[in-house]
Amino acid sequence: MLDGAGATGNRVGRRSAGEAIADTKSVILDYASLTKPRIISLLLLTTVATMFVADPSGPALSAILWTMLGGFLAAGGAGAINHYIDRDRDAKMARTANRPLVEGRIDPVNGLIFGIGLGVIGFFQLWFTVNLLAASLAMVGLLGYVLLYTVWLKPLTPQNIVIGGSAGAVPPLVGWAAATGALTWEAAWPFLIIFFWTPPHFWALSLMIKEDYARTGIPMLPVVKGEAFTRRQILIYTVILLIVSVGPVLTGLLGPIYLVSALVLGLAFTAFAVTLLTNPTKSVTLRTYLFSLAYLALLFIAMAVDAIA
Repeated sequence: MLDGAGATGNRVGRRSAGEAIADTKSVILDYASLTKPRIISLLLLTTVATMFVADPSGPALSAILWTMLGGFLAAGGAGAINHYIDRDRDAKMARTANRPLVEGRIDPVNGLIFGIGLGVIGFFQLWFTVNLLAASLAMVGLLGYVLLYTVWLKPLTPQNIVIGGSAGAVPPLVGWAAATGALTWEAAWPFLIIFFWTPPHFWALSLMIKEDYARTGIPMLPVVKGEAFTRRQILIYTVILLIVSVGPVLTGLLGPIYLVSALVLGLAFTAFAVTLLTNPTKSVTLRTYLFSLAYLALLFIAMAVDAIA
């Protein structure tokens, strides 16, 4: 039988072990958050859907899984490096003030090393398990997001998301290269769709957190040109997106299933943009932003379904 001191010691030991497990779990979750997993899930969806468009017979399951892993590592590395570069700006924004590097839960240098490590591992993993072209394109996306957008354009111009958004349009090219080992001109369609989708999607978000961007000195469009101008630009780009999204059908890449989906989703997105222009409330802005996420996911799913049907 244990005496009182022994029982107390056991309770302390169990509590210490529990705390250690909780601390380890917390650290793992913090590092995982550096990769921006919610963004990655959408990027991977566009990557895999494009693989089926490029190879309608169906790429091998191993190719899909290896491409998803490499895409996760590359995009996650870009996200972690972005956390490091933006940590001072993030501290001034309510939306990002609780990020791990801002609050000191992860040392900034460790976050940077983690991001670089993921990117390097992702490159070599894609090279060895998929092909060099897919690996190189993944690195173009990483460097584009980190250097072109985060370091250069984001603090420089309100057109940052228009030009820098090209980095977010690279994952479909990775998928195309992974499925076929090459790029053809038709691979430009999914790239262009994401390129023109990015501004209205991101500007809807920037309307909701305009004050944060103003406080940090980032020249996002609503801060520099005003909310009314931004809403007009959202509508213009949404209409352009609708037109571009029909392109794969006009060139014979995709068929009627995709066409109907592109028209329905595109007209719905345009209706949201029109409503945002005429009734600029916070709830409409939020719904427009959320629909933009659903739009891209559903459109790429429609691409894959049409390709294999």
